[in-house]
Amino acid sequence: MRGGPGGEDGPYVVVGTGNPGPEYRDTRHNAGFWCIDRLAARCGVGLKRAHRLVLLAEARIEGRPVVLVKPRTFVNASGLAAAYLLARFRVGPERFIAIADDTHLPPGVIRVRPRGSAGGHRGLKSIAEHIGTSDFARVRIGVGAPADPADQVEYVLSPLPPADRALVNEAVERAADAVGMIVAGEIAAAMNAHN
Repeated sequence: MRGGPGGEDGPYVVVGTGNPGPEYRDTRHNAGFWCIDRLAARCGVGLKRAHRLVLLAEARIEGRPVVLVKPRTFVNASGLAAAYLLARFRVGPERFIAIADDTHLPPGVIRVRPRGSAGGHRGLKSIAEHIGTSDFARVRIGVGAPADPADQVEYVLSPLPPADRALVNEAVERAADAVGMIVAGEIAAAMNAHN
């Protein structure tokens, strides 16, 4: 599944941001991981191939080759994994999709964008810095905001209450749908359907 120069025929690399380790599994910051798990389940694959920077599985979505990835780095260093993946699969940022939590969106809301700023998300910032551009598709999954902005770090590293988790689980399903549309070359339709 390697693309040619410029990555015009390579796989889509789909990275969910999150923190590795069981202590972080159910925290808000791992919404990107939850979406990767959902995509892997839909494709009938497990993320078993390991490298020091990533866990990955190769699959097909909408008939197209994809690489589903959970970085083994912490969120703030997601760019290390992204740069490694683009080099390994010889594709450019146009074949890269990031899935991340977003505290600017209420639980249950998603946003699809073809490019943009990190919006305060350190994982997206790290990716842009390491691959040298912000021109990559991203799907953001709303997890709500803390009552006090000073509590941001503690907030994203804590679990969602059950009612919010149910909303985010539904959003994860829609985010997975959106990834399928992006892979099919229908990002405008994904934005119209989900934003």
